[in-house]
Amino acid sequence: MAGKTEVGLVLLGVLVHSAYMLSIFDIYFKTPIIHGMEPVAPRIDAPAKRLVLFVADGLRADKFFELEDDKPRAPFLHSIIHSKGRWGVSHARPPTESRPGHVAIIAGFYEDPSAVTKGWKANPVEFDSVFNRSRHTVSFGSPDIVPIFCGALSNTNWDTYSHEYEDFATDASFLDDWAFDKFQDLLNRSRTESDLRQKLEGDGLVVFLHLLGCDTNGHAHRPYSPIYLNNIRVVDKGIERTVRLMEEIFPDGRTAYVFTADHGMSNKGSHGDGDPANTETPLVAWGAGVRGPSRAKPHQEKEDSFKFVDEHSHHMETPDGWGLKGLERLDVNQGDIAPLMSSLLGLPCPMNSVGVVPTDYLALGKVEQAEVVFANAKQILNQVLRKSDLKQASSLFFKPFPPLLDYSSLLEQIERDIAQGQYESAIESGHNLIQLALAGLHYFQTYDWLFLMTTIVAGYVGWMLYILLHLLKTYSTISFQQNKRNVRVTGNSRRHIRIAGGTLMGVCSIVLLVELAPPLYHVYLGLAVFFWTEVLGDTTSILKVINILFSSKLSWFTKLFAMAATSLLVMELLVQSFFQREVYTAVFVAAGVIGAVAVSWNTPGLSMVPAFVWAACWFLAGFTLMPVQIADNTYLVVGSGLAVVTLAVFARWIDSRQSKLLFWRPLVWGYSRRVDKSWILFALQVSLVVASSMMVWITTSHRENQRKLPMIYQVTNWSISGVSMLLPLYSPRSMLTRLTSIYLGFAPPFLLLSIGYESLFYTALAMVLLSWTLVESAVLFGPSGEIESLPSHDVEEKYSKTRRQSLKLMDVRVAVCFLILINVAFFGTGNVASVASFEISSVYRFITVFNPFIMGALLLCKVFIPFILVTSAFSAVTRLLTLPRFGCYLLVLLLSDVMTIHFFFLVRNTGSWLDIGQTISHFGIMSAQVVFVLILFAITSVYTRDLQCASEQASFDVVSTSKFK
Repeated sequence: MAGKTEVGLVLLGVLVHSAYMLSIFDIYFKTPIIHGMEPVAPRIDAPAKRLVLFVADGLRADKFFELEDDKPRAPFLHSIIHSKGRWGVSHARPPTESRPGHVAIIAGFYEDPSAVTKGWKANPVEFDSVFNRSRHTVSFGSPDIVPIFCGALSNTNWDTYSHEYEDFATDASFLDDWAFDKFQDLLNRSRTESDLRQKLEGDGLVVFLHLLGCDTNGHAHRPYSPIYLNNIRVVDKGIERTVRLMEEIFPDGRTAYVFTADHGMSNKGSHGDGDPANTETPLVAWGAGVRGPSRAKPHQEKEDSFKFVDEHSHHMETPDGWGLKGLERLDVNQGDIAPLMSSLLGLPCPMNSVGVVPTDYLALGKVEQAEVVFANAKQILNQVLRKSDLKQASSLFFKPFPPLLDYSSLLEQIERDIAQGQYESAIESGHNLIQLALAGLHYFQTYDWLFLMTTIVAGYVGWMLYILLHLLKTYSTISFQQNKRNVRVTGNSRRHIRIAGGTLMGVCSIVLLVELAPPLYHVYLGLAVFFWTEVLGDTTSILKVINILFSSKLSWFTKLFAMAATSLLVMELLVQSFFQREVYTAVFVAAGVIGAVAVSWNTPGLSMVPAFVWAACWFLAGFTLMPVQIADNTYLVVGSGLAVVTLAVFARWIDSRQSKLLFWRPLVWGYSRRVDKSWILFALQVSLVVASSMMVWITTSHRENQRKLPMIYQVTNWSISGVSMLLPLYSPRSMLTRLTSIYLGFAPPFLLLSIGYESLFYTALAMVLLSWTLVESAVLFGPSGEIESLPSHDVEEKYSKTRRQSLKLMDVRVAVCFLILINVAFFGTGNVASVASFEISSVYRFITVFNPFIMGALLLCKVFIPFILVTSAFSAVTRLLTLPRFGCYLLVLLLSDVMTIHFFFLVRNTGSWLDIGQTISHFGIMSAQVVFVLILFAITSVYTRDLQCASEQASFDVVSTSKFK
């Protein structure tokens, strides 16, 4: 029965945290895809017949614009900026991934942050775009991008190269040459193929060339590497020869060109978050319908920010090193590029676009500008009106958006201004209407904010109370037994409360059904009602707890208050650590002192172990002072293999000293002559660590020489990792021996997935985990402990009697220590709350050809390995202290939810997108922690379920005990 209860609680916890994690997107972020609207075409003659869109995937703005030895890195495009076109920085929004970036460029709207999980999948919802508004689209490029946007279109010619071309071990600039060559071959064929010529000559043609080289080389070699910088030159030369051929074949001067990027690239070769290196991309436009360059206005030199529609400021002072200081710079939001391209071709803006057409890029008269802005305003307004109609049709208490109640008069005023030739006034009024419409979209996207916030907070609090009552009833020493009268009263009250809860849920569900609310709304409400019904229904338990609190002695109440205050303080420190990793430095500096004192107090005369504890904590404390961006250092990774072996030898030395010190006995209990065979396994594991260090050196040398990684090396690395992770299953059951074997078993894959100082972090974390077990053992079995004071022949008998399946107040420290350690495993070498913190180059020793799923799995494996060490140590400590493992897990869950609620209130949907992305990530991590910890427990239980310690020995050798003494 207990097992079923535990399984039920686990499944319920997964459901709660999964549902409430998704709630953030219902509250703040909903992709604005709306159907049932009419397109709004601008009432102008199209300035261009055809448009060529070049997207250099992963190209940073600064690396493109900056000069190198006083010469531009992209000379052709720089000459365009100086002589023919307009330029600026296009500001992307997180998630700065390829698909969301391209959606913003070609469809004009920003996918919500959950789109990062769909980065390489076709959008499950059809949306309007410049491509399907065009008469015909031609596209060449990556198999991960082109099919997503062209595969379902009937009016398109497209082709891609094979996935095997995307090899991170080589210079990937040839991928861009492939796209240029394919298009130029198509242009040359159009000279002789009349059907093809007809498709290319007509109005409304869009050419899309996706250039993946910079992204691949940025991941593999970093954006400051010669390979990445040379790739920019390759792109520039490819664009130059493409433009020359276009102008040769189509000399009518009716071709427009747009060059940009979907996202940038951080210095560590990653992207995804809101760092300016990822969000700032180049934009260059020229050709038909595009204005020529102009001198920078005096006020622009003083202007220091560019405002997003969400008030996100961007620094826009042009650096001196770009060589563009005197030219006018026109920054845009990435979503503005879609209406820019639509206006150049005279097409309607994509229906779900939230972009604002940048008229300063257009070579149009005032009347045409007014018409373009007016069409743009009506297109965005249509979305608001459609959302308003849908919400009003299903809402019982509809509240419209007040500023747009009289929208028809605003439209009429703009029409009058255009008719009367007051074009400046029409343009200004059109921009004002656009801002009102965007505010209206935000209003309807967050329409259910109050209901959702109230329901979810109530659900979280109810869940925490539900878990707390279960902990007290199942794992505490408090007696909740009831007499028959109490049982009858409790049963009646619970029944009445359940009836009331069911009635409330039924009424609310009917309301939600009438309002056509999403299914998850019913889940949010149902969970909240269920938890509060169960909590309030258990009145006897609540009264029992209240009675105990008020009847307890002052000393116990003081201890309770001190433990609660300390736990909350630590939880708040952990919350702060998500923003400042240096918090862990202070925590482990203090932990080193406390741990050393605790061991010294309980093992007087022994200085080595306290010194080890102190050194281990202070060693780990240094890592959170190091930069998040990990520099490549093969020597350090190889040397870390020696550190792994050294610590393992030290642990074996402790194992061999078990006959000398009593307090180590539970860690090595069960030690016998048979354990000597474990030295064979130990030697094999050490040899695998050494072999993995050698493979780090060999495979890195191959990649640095831009050679493909031979398949034999990849197979070797996979084999070493797989075998090493299986070997701990065959190690002896004694606690310290098994923990050492687990540490050695996961070292090879971690070393092979490391590129710098994070490889040394693995050993530092293991040292602290070993210190934790030593401190707990010393406190429990040292001279100040209850067992040491007994005669030797009573030790085993007494300790066996202390076995318990209950939790005491002081046991909260175990859960607190686990949370500290599991979080430092998150932030010890970076910030995994940021998508861009993942080092994709970590996987190149296993696979170099681009495969997002295998690469993602390897990255998760690297992240999980430190967690496995922490959870294994946690299992050992609970076994050592004979604590109920599931009860401790519930304690961890309860404390985690304190942090989760804090992060829930920190989530933002306005302001800096860097801050927005971080708040979402932080909340998501804490919400997912229940699932992560559950998975970790499941994995580590395979390795630790048969751990043997003193409490589980069936017999006790008195002679051996005498030797201990």
